[in-house]
Amino acid sequence: MSKELIISPRSERVREELADAGAWSAYAAELRQVLGAVIEKCGADLLEVGGLLVSQPLPEVYRGLGNGAEVRPPQAVSLAEGMAAGHGPYCQLTASGRLQIESGWDGAVHVYTTPAVAVELAGLHGEGMTFRWRDAAPEPVELSDPVDAVADERFWTRVAEASERLTVVCERWAYGTHGCRWFRVTPENTADVARLLRPRSLVCVATEPELRPREELLEEDFTAFMAPLLPGELVYRAYPGGADTLSEVTDEGFVLMLADEVLGAWCAVVPDADGVARGQWDSPGEL
Repeated sequence: MSKELIISPRSERVREELADAGAWSAYAAELRQVLGAVIEKCGADLLEVGGLLVSQPLPEVYRGLGNGAEVRPPQAVSLAEGMAAGHGPYCQLTASGRLQIESGWDGAVHVYTTPAVAVELAGLHGEGMTFRWRDAAPEPVELSDPVDAVADERFWTRVAEASERLTVVCERWAYGTHGCRWFRVTPENTADVARLLRPRSLVCVATEPELRPREELLEEDFTAFMAPLLPGELVYRAYPGGADTLSEVTDEGFVLMLADEVLGAWCAVVPDADGVARGQWDSPGEL
């Protein structure tokens, strides 16, 4: 894929206000039509989700969405429209070797495809949008400290052994404050928790972590929990960038705090059904 098509709103107000603009609905309708035509021209029956970022809880229609999930064209178009509107969730939508769709700024959508398909799409037009072609390919994923370990049977055996002491597991299934789940694991429930985790997730384990609320954590990324930490999925709140005061955290009932930096010590990637770990993650210190 060496051709890039940038689709943008023609209206400056739409570019600035996105879905709050009065003319957004017309642009969104044209965008859906154009993206449907692009996907059809590329012969993509399914598109794979990658690089997922979730900054707010997923709506029910996207429940179960994750990296590696395959979506049909109507859902892919819906995802692209939501990204353009500034709502998210954000991701790349890829049909290998033929097509990649991702969001840009100011209501724009970027489409990468082959020169042959670009020729077929040259006649695209829309009253409320602009089209700009250029020679470009999707930027490759660059990791500075990639996690290579696999969350296989041996990994979970070690976790079960460690869980005789207080042990928490973080499943990072997407980027963003709502892209993870936390569990307290025990020898009795470790296997059940392992079965819950999504393929391509990053799994981080902390054994006997320091959980006391303390001032020095406030300037760092941390996660706070309600007490007590009962076995199973945990109620948590993420604080990327820290917080101003301890009371800001504890007054909400989150009286336990874990520094995110401790999660880099023991990590692995959940494999796909064939046992291959295809998820690409930096060590948590780099996220």
